[in-house]
Amino acid sequence: MKLKDIINTLNELAPMQYSEAWDNPGLLIGDEEKEIHKVYVAVDATTDVIEAAHEAGADLILTHHPLIFHPVRRVSTDSHVGRRIMKIISYGMSLFAMHTDFDVTCMGTEAASLLDLIEIKILEPTFSEELGLGAMGYLKEDLTLKELAEQVKLNFEVPAVKIYGDLEDTIVKVAILPGSGSSGIDTAVSEGCDVLITGDIGHHDGIDAIEKGINIIDAGHFGIEKIFIRIMKLYIGNTMKELEVIEDGAQKDFIIL
Repeated sequence: MKLKDIINTLNELAPMQYSEAWDNPGLLIGDEEKEIHKVYVAVDATTDVIEAAHEAGADLILTHHPLIFHPVRRVSTDSHVGRRIMKIISYGMSLFAMHTDFDVTCMGTEAASLLDLIEIKILEPTFSEELGLGAMGYLKEDLTLKELAEQVKLNFEVPAVKIYGDLEDTIVKVAILPGSGSSGIDTAVSEGCDVLITGDIGHHDGIDAIEKGINIIDAGHFGIEKIFIRIMKLYIGNTMKELEVIEDGAQKDFIIL
């Protein structure tokens, strides 16, 4: 299947016009006329991911985060990004990223569904009431903050979470904002949510959230956003059956001792 046809099908799920102006999704490395047989799906194009994709015989690496984000003035071994770009090209692979376009169309609602929330709505609408960042909804039955944290660990397959709040608080309404979610705290408060599940929450944002009356469950940036891999494997399997899809197992989250 030609790369250009794969791109058209990916854009049906997450059209690039929904990406943020500062973002850089899309085809970052490659020839649209190239024939693709095997796709390696990952969150980031790390060196380990690139090597694993090459060893698996992949023609295309599909990531959530763009490897080329800031302007690149030169491609050389003097930088981590340059070395990765050169490695991808030397291996004859292509690289495509689906970032905020995917966040707006899929990530939040898929994360909310994974928690089995009901009456799901977008947390921060951007293009319409149905398109935006994050999601919110109600638990089917009330849980304590501790019980919900255990459910988050189980459903998102993370070994630990960081919590700001009272473990015995009753949780009814939940907001979830995959990635770095401190920007969603005030919105979640205004929407009457009892907890925000997100990642990359710093000390001051956490204690301020408690003062504002909302609990925080920090499951990590990678911890939540790795659902991208499962979602895209399922989507490609349903829409482009001729392609072989490989789920990344090379990238690891930080370690808590």
